[in-house]
Amino acid sequence: MKATKGSYGYIRAQKIKRTWITLALFAAPLLVFFTGLVLKGSRNTIFTVIAVLGCLPACKMAVSSIMMYMQKPMKKEDYEAIEAHKGELTCGYELVVTAYEKQSFLDAVVVCGNTVAAYSSRDKTDGPFAEKHIQKILKQNGFSVSVKVFRELKGYLERLDSLNEHRESIEKDIRFTPDENYPELTRNELILHTIYAISL
Repeated sequence: MKATKGSYGYIRAQKIKRTWITLALFAAPLLVFFTGLVLKGSRNTIFTVIAVLGCLPACKMAVSSIMMYMQKPMKKEDYEAIEAHKGELTCGYELVVTAYEKQSFLDAVVVCGNTVAAYSSRDKTDGPFAEKHIQKILKQNGFSVSVKVFRELKGYLERLDSLNEHRESIEKDIRFTPDENYPELTRNELILHTIYAISL
């Protein structure tokens, strides 16, 4: 299952991918350990040291896998409803935005000019915190935008319709110099890419 960050199905795909990587990373040091045990007949060898050190990246990946397993994918019906209303808007799905204080699950995020509109179906998501956090990160990266997290799907879909209707006038006078690191990305795509960077 291939799904890039920001696409529907990303969480399901990452659960599978990270599980297999974790198992592979643990298999390598175990193989080294048992090889040393068979060859030397003792645990007190350099093989054991190498095996223990080899467990460090495996443990890190295990934590990453656990964090992903704690996330539930967005509802298919929500995805289909948003797809039907997003029109030409730049959109990303299933983003777990991270901060030192807490995580925020956003079912969908759209970018239109200086507006970032997100939807979260999760009661645990602190909307005002997520808004301030994303706005702060984007400002640090040179984007002065407003960020709004909607808690009701109906209101979010109405906002998407409004953004689509006025998209040209909203984006009309915005100046943008392409980023030399990502010359192929539009301004809206670059803003979304920055949000991806702070997401699981």
